[in-house]
Amino acid sequence: MPATQAAPTAAGAPQPPKEKIPEGGEAQQDYKLVTFSEGDPANPKNWSKAYKWYCTMVVAITCFVVAFCSSVITADVDSVAHEFGISHEASLLPITVFVVGFGVGPMVFAPLSEVFGRQIIYGTTLLVAVVFIIPCAVSKNIGTLIVCRLIDGIAFSAPMTLVGGTLADLWRNEERGVPMAAFSAAPFIGPAIGPLVGGWLCLAGWRWLYWIQLILAFVVWVLITFTVKETYAPTLLARRAKNLRKQTGDNSYVSEGDLDQRPFSERISVFLIRPFQLLFRELIVLLISLYMSVLYGLLYMFFVAYPVVFEGGKGYSHGQTGLMFIPLAVGVICSAMCAPLVNRHYLTQVKKYNGKPPAEIRLIPMMVSCWFIPIGLFIFAWSSYPRLIWVGPCLAGFPIGFGFIFLYNAANNYLVDSYQHQAASALAAKTFIRSFWGAGTVLFTEQMYHRMGDQWASTFLAFLGLLCCAIPFAFWKFGARIRKRSKYAYGGDEEEDSHDSDIENQKNERDPNAPLVHDQLALERARSYVSNP
Repeated sequence: MPATQAAPTAAGAPQPPKEKIPEGGEAQQDYKLVTFSEGDPANPKNWSKAYKWYCTMVVAITCFVVAFCSSVITADVDSVAHEFGISHEASLLPITVFVVGFGVGPMVFAPLSEVFGRQIIYGTTLLVAVVFIIPCAVSKNIGTLIVCRLIDGIAFSAPMTLVGGTLADLWRNEERGVPMAAFSAAPFIGPAIGPLVGGWLCLAGWRWLYWIQLILAFVVWVLITFTVKETYAPTLLARRAKNLRKQTGDNSYVSEGDLDQRPFSERISVFLIRPFQLLFRELIVLLISLYMSVLYGLLYMFFVAYPVVFEGGKGYSHGQTGLMFIPLAVGVICSAMCAPLVNRHYLTQVKKYNGKPPAEIRLIPMMVSCWFIPIGLFIFAWSSYPRLIWVGPCLAGFPIGFGFIFLYNAANNYLVDSYQHQAASALAAKTFIRSFWGAGTVLFTEQMYHRMGDQWASTFLAFLGLLCCAIPFAFWKFGARIRKRSKYAYGGDEEEDSHDSDIENQKNERDPNAPLVHDQLALERARSYVSNP
């Protein structure tokens, strides 16, 4: 009886038995696909809610620490310039290169996590980050500071890159709203708290701005390395398949990863090229990325604009200026607390559309909250005269912080829903352009404020934010048509129906004794859902 080659396995994995063709002429695959069974305790989505929340809070705190480390040194750049005998602009470079690292790192760590899992990437990159904070704290020249901060930025980008995927691993779609809000608040609270803490800590010397980073980074490295288990489904299933082959001596047990013949170099190249394809070929990705870049740039502009307005204009100290960031942080926290309401509204829309709402539903919070950013900027602009009390420009941070989270979450959700199987690449494209823009704004903000004046510089930013308000409304009207003509956008019902048909066909061919689950679509989405705030 003739035989054909069985389903291929990845290099290094045991080869399953060959396919046998029965008299009916139809080939039946002899491999046994290892997936999670219903209610499987090994599935991270079935872990106890307490432990899932513990993992969520650990990764959220890690993101807070990373964001804190990006901004805490902004509290005292003048001391660095004075000690090393460099210009003020050169003393800002450690901030810039750190943010550049945020854009570069995801291009490497996202595909690595798809091969090796999340836990090992978390542990190794955070360890590298911890180690390279030390030379920053003891540096004798600006070159050491710049190089080590760049390495730290690249290493610290890994937690920010992987945390969205970790939450996708742990929580089902209908449960993910509140945990995602807890995570998404962290990258914005961190930059607001950084100058607040740094403003007083720098009184002990600018090097303490790095020692505090070392302490916090070491704590989260210990927590995430030794207390958070692997959550990435393909990695867990690959381990299970390997154990089954070892225990039973049956080499037909394979995971989906074993069936992927693509070499690692090909997967890397796809991940490096695809974000740029989406960025320059997909109008949705381009405009959403530009909008998020404007917001991210505003956040880092404040680290320079606040000292200009409060220290230069009102004569405040570093510590007093740091206190002015409190309303920004409070606004972020308040918007995060509203996340359950947004999630509840989305679930009502899910029911309304029979479980398949269009991606544009995600734009509703964006259309409501986009106005808070220009409102806050206009208040900041025209209450920042030196003769006026501090209350106006200080409280202007509240609506800005409040709007950040709604816009950020809505934008991420819209990209993920629009490009579900390309979610990682879409988010990487957004992160890349956003990080480079945020890094650049630090270098020219002070000159912009000095040449345009405090009021008109902030007004210019307010009008820029106002212009961006048109983006969600444009996609609300034309987004569905754009996605329909897109080469990369998610195909909706047609794609799911085709996939479900394939699953049904495979289901009839599988060994009934193999541990199976009929949620392959969720598994594939989890594999592509490697996100970065």
